Amino acid sequence: MRILALDQGTTNTKALVVDASGAILARAATGTSTDYPRPGWAEQSAAAIWAATRQVIGSVVEAVGSGTIDGIAISNQRETLVLWDAATSEPVGPAILWQCRRTAPDCAALIAAGRNAEVEAATGLGINPLFPASKLGWALRERPEARALLAQGRLRAGTVDAWLLWNLSGGAAFATDHSNASRTQLFDTARLAWDPDLTALFGASLEALPAPMPSDSRFGETAPGATALPGGVPVLAMMGDSHAALYGHGVRGPGPVKATYGTGSSLMTLTEGRVHSRHGLSSTIAWTDRHGTAYALEGNITVSAQAAAFMAGILGLPDARALSDLAQTVPDSGGVAFVPALAGLGAPHWDDAATGLVTGMTHGTSRAHLARATLEAIVLQVADVFGAMEADRGAPLEGISADGGASSNGFLMQLQAEVLGRPVSVTGAEEVGALGAAAMAFAGLGVSLPPPGGETRYAPAQTDGTARAALRAGWRAAVERCRFQPG
Repeated sequence: MRILALDQGTTNTKALVVDASGAILARAATGTSTDYPRPGWAEQSAAAIWAATRQVIGSVVEAVGSGTIDGIAISNQRETLVLWDAATSEPVGPAILWQCRRTAPDCAALIAAGRNAEVEAATGLGINPLFPASKLGWALRERPEARALLAQGRLRAGTVDAWLLWNLSGGAAFATDHSNASRTQLFDTARLAWDPDLTALFGASLEALPAPMPSDSRFGETAPGATALPGGVPVLAMMGDSHAALYGHGVRGPGPVKATYGTGSSLMTLTEGRVHSRHGLSSTIAWTDRHGTAYALEGNITVSAQAAAFMAGILGLPDARALSDLAQTVPDSGGVAFVPALAGLGAPHWDDAATGLVTGMTHGTSRAHLARATLEAIVLQVADVFGAMEADRGAPLEGISADGGASSNGFLMQLQAEVLGRPVSVTGAEEVGALGAAAMAFAGLGVSLPPPGGETRYAPAQTDGTARAALRAGWRAAVERCRFQPG
């Protein structure tokens, strides 16, 4: 039995073929580019997302044979909104990326009008441009073609999972899973249904949204000619990438914390039922399956490992790896702090007006200090969210299980352990999100996929917390400075 697992992320689109023992029989990947047409805006080509997906499917099918795939599982970047014409399957404008802040004024107006509490009560999410609700309202207001198609009953609007499913099925299936739906800010996570009051509040449209289904549903099947796969291959699981990573780590109950180090970061931990955070986290649906609904607390960091690539460019370095090498030439950041609020601040601060900031520079500051401050920023942001989780939980957490591209940087992971004062375990599998989606698909077939092995564990070496406390105090001061709005 074999599952083709897709992992469509912000920077890469991947495909794996996984068998029931957890072995990866074939893998393929290709890059996905992002456009920043205006300050605060972030877009991707929806057509390019689908083309990349078709490409990696073709590569792994060529390796294993088209007749050997028993099902498809999808893990996808979340909160990115795609609009398309149901009659032609052509996108209506670029996909609005999760990082995009174009709707910040709309969100600020709703918050000022006192609507945040009711939205958060239904969805678990505070009003923020991150989520597709305000994006869809913006698109219907600013894209005349979208309004015209809506009037004709031809507009389809969904997150990336729904877009991929639509294309895989040749337009026969229009659905999303509960984990992705829970991240739209239009979904009542208690009733497991779209909320008509919220769609009206955000100027969105209930008619354009996909059918929400459990994560282990049979969502549809491939259409002949849509990809290198034959027709009739079922799509057996769909999950948002952070949710799939949590499942891929083998987490099935409250306690463990998963941290994904990608373009942004997501920390997630399962909870006993649906809870409300008092410390700047989101309540979300981790997944739904035959056992019921699993709820979670999550903290989203808008710019995480992307900060390393950003600073590498500023310093004239070829890539993030070179930045990490440079950072290791100094014992600390020399008092420099870099807050990478390049698209506002996410959890636990949720400040869209915040901007990036470097502070603490002197005549003695070097490029290496800036590089070190960048890596420290990544782990300090994670530490902020981890602390919020502990505060909500009311008890210490043991540590984190890490995944994502930047988790392969041993220096960064050791730095994370030092800043947390807790161990960090890094999975031995690079594609834990895809493996998590595959595990969900296998579970629906009655097969238990073992979690990936080969973990590397990083334990804090410092026994004296003085240096840690000083670093975090400097970080908190820098965060407050980047949030300062004169007048």
